[in-house]
Amino acid sequence: MEHSSEPRVQTRVTKQRIAVDAALDRLEDFVSTQDLHRSLQDAGVSVSLATTYRILQSMADEGAVDVLRTNDGEAVYRRCEADSHHHHLLCSSCGKAVEIEAPAVEAWAAKVAAEHGFTAVSHTVEITGLCAECSLALGTTTARG
Repeated sequence: MEHSSEPRVQTRVTKQRIAVDAALDRLEDFVSTQDLHRSLQDAGVSVSLATTYRILQSMADEGAVDVLRTNDGEAVYRRCEADSHHHHLLCSSCGKAVEIEAPAVEAWAAKVAAEHGFTAVSHTVEITGLCAECSLALGTTTARG
């Protein structure tokens, strides 16, 4: 998830936003905009793909959803489970995502930014690998260190 010190933006609540919000509440995994739009259409919700993109981007800007990039660069979204800034461990095999807090990363990012005179800094950290289940299924071991 991206972290920024800028204030969160307030947006107006529309029927479409309520529908997107409700759909995200029903999902446990990350979803692409296209897949979410398709499920909304299947449920009879009248919302355009462009509006779905705008709503998800707005929700990401507000910190209401996590945004990750798939290996092919596509953005996928999921309702944030953590109330505070966090990062992710991502399984490159099954797509499982685990939210983690990383105070050492926060301190490092602030220190490096300050050393170079940067302000209003944001950052994203995603650690990819194989989850325990995929590691077991593939006969690999997890890295320790």
